[in-house]
Amino acid sequence: MSAAPRRPLDGLVVIDLGQIYNGPYAGLLFALAGATVVKVEPPTGDLLRVRGGRVRGALYPFCALNANKRGVTLDLKNPRGRELLIRLAARADVLIENFRPGVMDRLGLGSEQLLAANPRLVYGSGSGFGSSGPYRDYPAMDITVQAISGVMSITGFPDREPVKAGPAVADFAGGVHLYAAITTALVERSLTGRGVVVEAAMHDAVIPSLSSSLGLFFGTKGSVPLRTGNRHNGLAEAPYNVYATSDGHLALICVSDRHWDALLETMGRTDLRADPRFAGMAERVAHIDDVDALVAGFVATRTTQQAFDELREGGVPCAPVKGITDVMDDPHLHARGMLQEVDHPEMGPITGFGSPLRFDGAPATELLPSPGLGEHNDEVARELLGCGDAEIAALHEAGAFGA
Repeated sequence: MSAAPRRPLDGLVVIDLGQIYNGPYAGLLFALAGATVVKVEPPTGDLLRVRGGRVRGALYPFCALNANKRGVTLDLKNPRGRELLIRLAARADVLIENFRPGVMDRLGLGSEQLLAANPRLVYGSGSGFGSSGPYRDYPAMDITVQAISGVMSITGFPDREPVKAGPAVADFAGGVHLYAAITTALVERSLTGRGVVVEAAMHDAVIPSLSSSLGLFFGTKGSVPLRTGNRHNGLAEAPYNVYATSDGHLALICVSDRHWDALLETMGRTDLRADPRFAGMAERVAHIDDVDALVAGFVATRTTQQAFDELREGGVPCAPVKGITDVMDDPHLHARGMLQEVDHPEMGPITGFGSPLRFDGAPATELLPSPGLGEHNDEVARELLGCGDAEIAALHEAGAFGA
């Protein structure tokens, strides 16, 4: 008989102290790759869970980001609670936290203490600005990192104030890089046998995404506005914009002369092939308003679906601008398992998200509901720590899991 197919991280044990988006997303990627992930919350719950109890709809992010994890509560201000975390770390492969720098040290649970308990532990720390540098102790939320990193300065239209990007780009970029740092360290551990401390700062993680705008900045020596609306961030390509259809909007881009020629063919304007304004990309960028007017006139006479079908069949890169409702029903995302239906005990039926990572030959991971507060306290104590009933009762009595 053949063995059951393995997932890449089956057998790996991860302690997830993450909160809000950054750390929990790194933990979710581990869980969906097969690791046993123990979500550790304070007795009052993760801040995202607490917010979800007060604000309509706010529980969804907690449920989505903590799927497929076991949930425990630990009072880390209680000596027995701290003792339990050290015991968990001693049996784990990875610990994830995204507290402010210094918080774990003040609790007596910093990397030095935990690696002393388990020299093979990979200690992954996510933060806004990292453990060094003059910004180390600045408050770090997604919007503050977007502001100080330059992301907001290049988002929006040139004649308006800067705006934040709609998605929480800094939080999730930090979470993805934290996962990458930890998995890289696991490779190193397989060679050396030793654990290590790794970190990923949200601020660092978003800087490479400024590449197009930095190209414009260095190319013009900072002489032009960097907020370009829906046009290319580096003003290096045209057409590159969002155009109004008769019932919505369509995003369209031509990154080569071949695409431009396909666009002219689709629009029935092959007469413009000889127009010097559009001879090459540099000329089209120089006459970007004329290019946009030409495309806008064609798209405006069609529905979004009609324009998309014609242009796509003609070989022009484009896509309809979908709303959240359409995205949650997207057949492609459901077919790939990126979106899955989950019957959540608190929220009822919801659409959760799987992992963007694919591993050839590994079985798909079915989404399981996020755990209730402290749902697996006894189970984790028994299975991972070897506690018997009497010790578990004593831990509850001592307030290790919270009052």
